[in-house]
Amino acid sequence: MEEEESWIASFCNVVGHEYFAEVAEDFIEDDFNLTGLGAVVPMYKEALEMILDVEPEDDSESPGSASESLSDNPNGSSSYRRQRGHARTSSDYSLIETSAELLYGLIHQRFITSRQGIQVMYEKYLSNHFGFCPRVNCQSARVLPCGYSDAPGTETVKLFCPSCCDIYVPPNSRFQSVDGAYFGTTFPTLFLMTFPELDISGTGRKEVTASSALNNQGGRKGGQNTTQPPVNGVPANNIAPGLGKGKKYEMRIYGFKVNERARSGPRMGWLRDKPEDLAETDEWTAFHATYDSEDGGQESDERDDDEEMGGRLSVVDEVR
Repeated sequence: MEEEESWIASFCNVVGHEYFAEVAEDFIEDDFNLTGLGAVVPMYKEALEMILDVEPEDDSESPGSASESLSDNPNGSSSYRRQRGHARTSSDYSLIETSAELLYGLIHQRFITSRQGIQVMYEKYLSNHFGFCPRVNCQSARVLPCGYSDAPGTETVKLFCPSCCDIYVPPNSRFQSVDGAYFGTTFPTLFLMTFPELDISGTGRKEVTASSALNNQGGRKGGQNTTQPPVNGVPANNIAPGLGKGKKYEMRIYGFKVNERARSGPRMGWLRDKPEDLAETDEWTAFHATYDSEDGGQESDERDDDEEMGGRLSVVDEVR
């Protein structure tokens, strides 16, 4: 007999939900991870039971209908115990289903920023589940799902390209019903901070890569290491590789560039600019170069003052 598919698995297998990761049940069962969601999601308890495939509790116990329900341990932590109950009525099911989708989406937003969840999204990223940047000069760099806001109902999901540092509307209309809050505003940045040496440049459509085949720099094991020295903690080759000189479209008429002051000329081209020498943006080196020299000068002045004071004291002693 085939095992029945869980609610979480069936939700993630719905067309248009390809960006979602399957949240681990132990993450959902931890009350700390659900803090504050009860005030946001209607029918919270019923929605949580539906997500965890727990049948609702019934006062009148009827024999032969086994189910699970939420209970509290003596030590204060939540667990799930087997007991008898009844199935949900069809009139309540649609309302609870809507609340369950909202609750799962908000839990998903927190899960993908955890250590366990970000690793799941890392595997999906390498498998090209999120697609590629539509910008020509990014050369099909992989993208990451994100939201405009952490509050639900604000905007649908968008795709962030780390190569050009811009966001785009998903190419398929089936994603237009997915709330951007289910991915949140934190995930893309945290993902890149977690894997700073992962190659984010676009070199054409990348093949599916398993994380086990990668080295510590995010490249293939045994492959040539092309990681450049870091700037502000990030490898230089991973700082907006899709921007800068030669990575901007230039408007031309019969081979002549159109002046940006012309009526039909390019606008806001500086948004795609990037310093040719990234060392200019190295704040860490600039900070030490500035303040270390000031501290050195200050110490030299203090040393001169001490020597001068010592000389004065010796003259006074001789006079006495």
